[in-house]
Amino acid sequence: MEAALVTAAALIALVGALFHGVVGGKIYMGHIKASELMPLTQSLSLVAWQMFTVFLVVSGATLLCVAMKPDLALLAYPVLAGNALGAALFSLLGVMGHARLLKLPGMYLMGLTALLGWLGIGRLFIKSTSV
Repeated sequence: MEAALVTAAALIALVGALFHGVVGGKIYMGHIKASELMPLTQSLSLVAWQMFTVFLVVSGATLLCVAMKPDLALLAYPVLAGNALGAALFSLLGVMGHARLLKLPGMYLMGLTALLGWLGIGRLFIKSTSV
């Protein structure tokens, strides 16, 4: 059960990365290229967009490794903290005048990854220390 929660968190992050990087990237870059931003600003915007994709891949891969080898559970905490803080940032900015962020999947993706991961890791850690 514990590994199932961590695996679910990993799959959410990996599927999110695929969608964000491919589908979201095409939509986003279409808007950026149609804008009047300078070429360097467009390039930096693309890097920032894809760094979020990279973060999702790293999150998913780390959590998948932890699900397969629970002894590595401590490796998941920075990834889970990053996801929780990212979800909090989406939420904070959303209520501070950027309400469109609340309609995007990022907050929910990161929040669910963090929640399932924390629940699974907590149970894995309790199980491994009681043996």
